This record gives sequence, structure tokens and C-alpha cells, in this order.
Amino acid sequence: MRVVFGLGNPGIKYRFTRHNIGFLILDSFAEKHNLKSRTSKWDYMYSEGSLELSDFFLIKPTTFMNLSGNAVADFFSTYNCGIDDMLVIVDDVNLELGKIRLRKSGSDGGHNGLKSIIYQLQSNEFPRLRFGVGKKPSAAELADYVLDKFDKEELDSITENVKFSVELVEKFISGGYKSMSDHFSNKAKQINPGQNAQAEELP
Repeated sequence: MRVVFGLGNPGIKYRFTRHNIGFLILDSFAEKHNLKSRTSKWDYMYSEGSLELSDFFLIKPTTFMNLSGNAVADFFSTYNCGIDDMLVIVDDVNLELGKIRLRKSGSDGGHNGLKSIIYQLQSNEFPRLRFGVGKKPSAAELADYVLDKFDKEELDSITENVKFSVELVEKFISGGYKSMSDHFSNKAKQINPGQNAQAEELP
């Protein structure tokens, strides 16, 4: 079984904000696969299904970002799933808009959602997909910047990479991190052969 956590803040007012790219990608996945979101008694909303014989859950925490780990702890207290079968999707203000970076493990990188998850699991050994939301202007406050909504031009510009992220989630569900990583590398070469594609994987 695989589980994919898309991070964001709950509520309509936070829809389409930079911090909510994890929700946006999971919503796109759910729409593609005709999945319905359900409430739980825990601190998250969820969808579930099966893809190429792999059962999966999509999880959107209902706490604010800095308490995202509560949903992860709740899920793992209920379901038997290894943390290497968990993928976390987060925004990254250190990456250009639309750029995707995969990591198999690593630090929180200053992201409060990841920090909360690492604290709850007492481990940083889980895969994550970081989606660039544009580098923060030096004069801007971080909290204000990530809670800003994408404008229409920005949303249009990331449409294809949101779809690509959905493909990566599909590969993770069906084959784990290696399958996702291989698809990532192959697609990046097709998108921009011989150049620095808008995707990057770190070991």
C-alpha cells in the first residue's frame, strides 16, 4: 500500500495559494481518476483507490501547515504502511516556478510542514516531491509570500508540470520511488533534451 500526503492549509481562502500546491496536485490526481474526497475522524481528508494492483490513499491534512505531522501520525497509527511507501508533496520557495525536485530523504529545508512530519515520525527517511512556487523576492516576508494566490498567468504556466506531477504520483503508487524517479528522468530528457529541464532529482 502507498500513501501520498499533499500539504496545504484547509479552507477556501487558501485555495490556489503557493503553500497549497500539494492540495492542488492531489485534487488533479483525484479528478483524473474520479476519486471522491471523504472526511475522517482524524486530522485529514482522504481518497482511496487502486492503481495497477497497488492500493493507495491520498491524504490532505485538515490542520494548518505547521501541524501537518498530526495527520501523518494519525494515519500510521491506523494503517500498516512503511514510511518509504509514503510520498509527501510540498511547495518550495527556493525553486523556480514549476520546477520539480525529487528527494528520497532529507532535511525539512525550512518547510514547516516537513518539519512537523519529521518530528512526528522521528525520521526524515521518506520520499518527497518539491514543487517550485517561485523564488521569494528578497523584500517579501516568507509567510505573506507563500499565502499569496497564484495569478492566472502563473497557474497557466504550471498546468503541464502539475499534470507531470500527477504522472509521478501514479508511478510512485504503482512502482515506488524508483519507478517515479525513472519516469522523472526519462520525461525530463524528453521535455528539454541536452539542457537543464525544469526538473531535478537529488540523491
